[in-house]
Amino acid sequence: QLQLVESGGGLVQPGGSLRLSCAASGFTLDYYAIAWFRQAPGKEREGVSCISSSGGATVYAESVKGRFTISRDNAKNTVYLQMNSLKPEDTAVYYCAASEFMGFVVSSYTYWGQGTQVSVSS
Repeated sequence: QLQLVESGGGLVQPGGSLRLSCAASGFTLDYYAIAWFRQAPGKEREGVSCISSSGGATVYAESVKGRFTISRDNAKNTVYLQMNSLKPEDTAVYYCAASEFMGFVVSSYTYWGQGTQVSVSS
């Protein structure tokens, strides 16, 4: 069974940090670009960050630049999203997804995880 599984979400105070993980099972992530998307209640799903299959290229949404860092460990078949200086507006369900192509076009992503909740509140 091909699947992505996110973990690492939770409740954190403003200014805090979380590290999300996206682990693949049933297939290797080596040949896929991986992106993190998020969706807040009542809002559309938006791209947060993506990384190329080799890890040599990364893209960030303007809203998270300088605060979030995406990385991957192909040996562990896992992609990470380090989130620092979290703000209440970062509250959302975070999803990882795999695609042959980099970018934030939702329809280009073939595999999706089930999502992990990130809540930033005092």
